[in-house]
Amino acid sequence: MQSPAPVTSPVTVTVTGAAGQIAYALLFRIAAGEVFGRDTVVNLNLLEIPAATTAAEGVAMELQDAAFPLLGTVTVTDDAAVAFTGADAAFLVGAKPRGKGAERSELLADNGGVFGPQGKAIAANAHSGVRVLVVGNPANTNAAIAAAAGGLPAGSVTAMTRLDHNRALSQVAQRLGTPVAGLHRMTVWGNHSTTQFPDITELVDDTGRPLAEDLGGPEGTWNTDEFIPRVAKRGAEIISVRGSSSAASAASAAVDHMHDWVHGTPEGDWVSVVLPSDGSYGVPEGLMCSFPCRSVDGAWQIVQGLELSEVQRTRLDASVEELADEWSTVQELGLV
Repeated sequence: MQSPAPVTSPVTVTVTGAAGQIAYALLFRIAAGEVFGRDTVVNLNLLEIPAATTAAEGVAMELQDAAFPLLGTVTVTDDAAVAFTGADAAFLVGAKPRGKGAERSELLADNGGVFGPQGKAIAANAHSGVRVLVVGNPANTNAAIAAAAGGLPAGSVTAMTRLDHNRALSQVAQRLGTPVAGLHRMTVWGNHSTTQFPDITELVDDTGRPLAEDLGGPEGTWNTDEFIPRVAKRGAEIISVRGSSSAASAASAAVDHMHDWVHGTPEGDWVSVVLPSDGSYGVPEGLMCSFPCRSVDGAWQIVQGLELSEVQRTRLDASVEELADEWSTVQELGLV
């Protein structure tokens, strides 16, 4: 994969869906230096649909009023060409949600109309080493659409399963009564959907001691009946309790993903990232799938050599099948 360009100051960062709740939680953390570093000036480009640009202007006013020492310019626009001009990084947050009673093909068609043009605008206007993170759902396939439509290099476009990864770590930490910081080598495989497979098989503590058996084992009741379903359905659970979808936690995961991409993952650990398969673990080449990954010299690398049991293989295959079906639908609809 092509290594994205090294970070230099200032960086230009584009955030789409800039008037939305996730972006609202995200933008202030970017401006505070939590993503690119405490010595890196950030210029922000906020992209919104015309009906929401006034709200985005209000967000820009708040960013300016916070007087962040690292915040350079803030530009609000409804023109993708303007928003992605000179972008070093892009958070594609805005997406078309699934309407009541809508078929999945309709959802994919609606989002194809968003992410296809954005992919082309990135290719035409962003820096050649741009890092793109797709947050808006269906994230895996939206990322595939953007990459294909723009002909973007395989290493430049990713999608986010870091929220699922963080949710999985949190559930394990609560179960074991241990800090999240002491947990390493969690993996979320597959699609960012209910078919995803959060995997405790390689989980270790700070000393490298395996933790799967402390949780009852990979095929134990807690893992199969509670942990895996709860991580996969955590978003719906939050909606039922909070009355709206995850925003701050999604923004935090986006911060984590881009920070690690830029600065590297801790030695000996890995995180979950959606990127184009290179054929690893039997996932068809090119399919946007979540893998265990390390960030090395500014580029994501899939962790190699993990042994999958028959049960792990079955779970991963089910999620990969869903991803392949989504991509087939995208092609049938002529979205790329």
